[in-house]
Amino acid sequence: MSKRQIAQELQCNFNMSGETVFHGEDLAIVKKELEEPKYRTAFDRNFWIWEEYNPKYTYILSADVSRGDGNDYSAFHIFKIETMEIIAEYQGKATPDLFSNLLVNAGKEYGDCMIVVENNSIGYTVLDKLREIAYPNIYYSYKASHDYIDPLSAETMNNTVAGFTMSLKTRPLVIAKMEEFIRNKLITVYSKRLFNEMETFVWHNGKPQAMRKYNDDLIMSCAIGCWVKDVVYTVNKREIEYKKAFLTCMTKSDTIITTTIPGQIGHKLAKYEDAKKKYRDFIWLLKG
Repeated sequence: MSKRQIAQELQCNFNMSGETVFHGEDLAIVKKELEEPKYRTAFDRNFWIWEEYNPKYTYILSADVSRGDGNDYSAFHIFKIETMEIIAEYQGKATPDLFSNLLVNAGKEYGDCMIVVENNSIGYTVLDKLREIAYPNIYYSYKASHDYIDPLSAETMNNTVAGFTMSLKTRPLVIAKMEEFIRNKLITVYSKRLFNEMETFVWHNGKPQAMRKYNDDLIMSCAIGCWVKDVVYTVNKREIEYKKAFLTCMTKSDTIITTTIPGQIGHKLAKYEDAKKKYRDFIWLLKG
């Protein structure tokens, strides 16, 4: 339970509009971890990298897409799953085709990692480009439940959709998941751009959103990554452990069942019948 929920439910202290979604104490801890990136690359030098690819680790790329000509930015983060560090980040006003190429190049650079794109109106354009390029690891989900499904299975099903669906149902869930990760110190943030958005991400009429004239593109990208990590990797790992435990409990029996009857060609006494015959032959020993 977050500090805001504790204040509301237990202390009857209802927050007013304008309070930040992320608690001030948590933001202070995040601020201490901020670092300048090792590299600033891409065509606009807005792709910031803190750590290079290491084949020992698993990575995911989560992205929030915009048109590239308005007030919003296109943004993506690359997470190192084992430690939940954000080791690369992009924020810029790239057109959908340029942004698609950025995603593909970044995904390949980090071992063909899973790319999770918000499938809004512009996001579909980016996803079509990824499929046209035949990128091998795109996030798919069921249309109704938004649960993850692996790409190979999704190709043969009609009730799946590429990308992550950001809706009135899923938006508060992914934001709550990011707040939980920040509050419990389960994620490491190095980017001052993301930190600045966290400072201006507030509750307005009961809804989390950026202050007027500020953006939340990096927050939405990060929140999607937190959600996918918790739902896809944590839940799937738990299911795999359940299946392993189930398989280890299975045993093999060598019992032979005969369906022949005495007098039939090939009939052989089953082991238990042979034991019964020996028991009958030597019953007199037991009777004395």
